[in-house]
Amino acid sequence: MHPALEHLRTTTRRRFLRDCGTGMGVLALGSLLNERLLGAAPAPAAGATSPLHWAPKAKNIIYLFQSGGPSHLDLFDYKPELNQREGQPVPEELVKNIRLAQIGKNAALLGTRYRFAQYGQSGVWLSELLPHLQTLVDEVCFVQGFYSEAFNHDPATLFMNTGAQLSGRPAMGSWFSYGLGSENKDLPAFVVLMTGVGQPLTNAAWGSGFLPTVHQGVQLRSQGDPVLFVSNPAGMGSERRRQSLDALRDLNQMRLDVLQDPEISTRIAAYEMAYRMQTSVPEVMDVSKEPARIHEAYGTTPGQASFANNCLLARRLVERGVRFVQLYHRGWDHHGGPDGNLVFDLKKRCLETDQPTVALIRDLKDRGLLDETLVLWGGEFGRTPMMQGALKPDQIGRDHHPHGYTIWMAGGGIRPGIVHGRTDDFGFFAVENKVHVHDLHATILHLFGLDHTRLTYRFQGRDFRLTDVHGEVIQPILA
Repeated sequence: MHPALEHLRTTTRRRFLRDCGTGMGVLALGSLLNERLLGAAPAPAAGATSPLHWAPKAKNIIYLFQSGGPSHLDLFDYKPELNQREGQPVPEELVKNIRLAQIGKNAALLGTRYRFAQYGQSGVWLSELLPHLQTLVDEVCFVQGFYSEAFNHDPATLFMNTGAQLSGRPAMGSWFSYGLGSENKDLPAFVVLMTGVGQPLTNAAWGSGFLPTVHQGVQLRSQGDPVLFVSNPAGMGSERRRQSLDALRDLNQMRLDVLQDPEISTRIAAYEMAYRMQTSVPEVMDVSKEPARIHEAYGTTPGQASFANNCLLARRLVERGVRFVQLYHRGWDHHGGPDGNLVFDLKKRCLETDQPTVALIRDLKDRGLLDETLVLWGGEFGRTPMMQGALKPDQIGRDHHPHGYTIWMAGGGIRPGIVHGRTDDFGFFAVENKVHVHDLHATILHLFGLDHTRLTYRFQGRDFRLTDVHGEVIQPILA
């Protein structure tokens, strides 16, 4: 046998990868990670799914996560029967096989304290607490038959964001980064912003799980340095930072040559991204140059951290190609009492979020971005039709409730001006056109050109996906 053919016959995959690590592999890796090599800047990262499974309707997503569990019964889901039967025991058939977080199964029914009316050509019922959303209902799809499986905050938050109730799975934004890649070489594909106080959140909700860590969400701060340690320390100039990063890259590359660990490649890429972010992130986070009419529309105060400020930042981020922007706003956990009630605290949350949310959608539409940007609003669950606390303005509340509640979407290929699904007369169970968490995830992936059954990652011997074992695309809500 010819010596060259004998070499091919005896070469293993491990040997091939090792040899590439000292030849073409190093050249390829260097060309991707070193902007100055041959004078070329790195291209935006491509995703694992290329080509896409079908033509996408959306390119970017802004997920407005209302942490704590907004009360669908006081905001979106008008139930006259519940109002009429306030104070009566909850019907036994509703709770006989149900676990409740903090109240007993004999708790009394509680009607809403707020006026509801119909708005827009679609005639959607909305609470008086949402005066700005009332003007935009014909742009929105309300999903009122939504349900989850978890009734405590941490597992429910993880379930909405990762498709699993235990930590360790990739967040939805990480799946988007993995499947679709980045549109901007200087900004992360997945960005997280947070405001409000209340139920603590863990970074498992925006972690990359078993995906390479390059796909995890990058949390930006609304005040001070947008990313901790992204600024140069005193005495460290840009040229010196570049030299130190080059030295660090060379050391990491030597380690990579020995171990062939892909996480080392991720670390090298992360350092390079951080270097580029020193310029790109402060620019995108500086909202001071936005016109006064924009600040007025959103209700922002430049230099002040707020949900309104983060909504404006979300628009600026998707303008620059950030694939997945997630805004967490805490403080919706209204059990009753001074730490959270359905009168004072629910009003505060609505005042903080209603105006900037609607301003964001209008701003996206005015800039021609709404058709390709999906806006998703919702929490980890709703609230019970039964009362928790006492019938006093500063004491009244509701418990956690995953069995039927409301989320809504706009833009990005979603059919506007409709209500999909229905809960029963008490707002307890989703009973018509029910939508599960996995169905929502499947539908969102579909809008981005991805088949949820084919976007997979092999880990520990099996192929995982965001929807894991089930999920159906909600065809009636697609434009």
